[in-house]
Amino acid sequence: MARSLDNLPARAALVEIARDFHTRGWMAGTAGNLSAREDDHHFWITASGKPKGRLEDTDFLLVRIQDGEVVERVRPDNQPSAESAIHCAIYALFPKTRACLHGHLVEAVIAADRLKKNAKGLRLPAIEMIKGFDIWQQNPKVDLPLFNNHLDVAKIAKEIEARFNKSKPAVTALMIRAHGPTVWGGGLQEAYNRFEVLEFLLRYQAHRR
Repeated sequence: MARSLDNLPARAALVEIARDFHTRGWMAGTAGNLSAREDDHHFWITASGKPKGRLEDTDFLLVRIQDGEVVERVRPDNQPSAESAIHCAIYALFPKTRACLHGHLVEAVIAADRLKKNAKGLRLPAIEMIKGFDIWQQNPKVDLPLFNNHLDVAKIAKEIEARFNKSKPAVTALMIRAHGPTVWGGGLQEAYNRFEVLEFLLRYQAHRR
């Protein structure tokens, strides 16, 4: 991706990201979802059940942040993902967020599986790549927030809201156990870069002895 994703229309940029993530094995089949803010009150998100390696700019819905209502379907048969609730929570909690990316990473799941069941965070390795989250301390102690996976995704969204309303995370990312990470940023390019950085950190963590 030579050009900045921020120079593309939101849906076109998300299509590029989806195809890139699919090629890397981060969005196998129809897994994962990507979104980008349209304005202060709405965001575009990938429709449910779409193969991410073949995504088109018609495979999106426009969702209202306040209540998760779909206000526009590019195609009438597009259905919203249940995980739209998590995207709503992130945009509401962090108004400067312009993009939110969720994928399924094997190493991320492995790294989280090694922790105790009641762990609320995964300590990220204090290696050079953590600077990708604007963390510049020497030997930083930074935890990636962990949440339990629930069939009722709205429950996950409520747990995210409750925890982050009390304490903001040290990184613009979270991890759902047995599921995958969600990363957000102030722009599409920043969110993409940070997802890539988090994947590197969690891959390192999964391979540590």
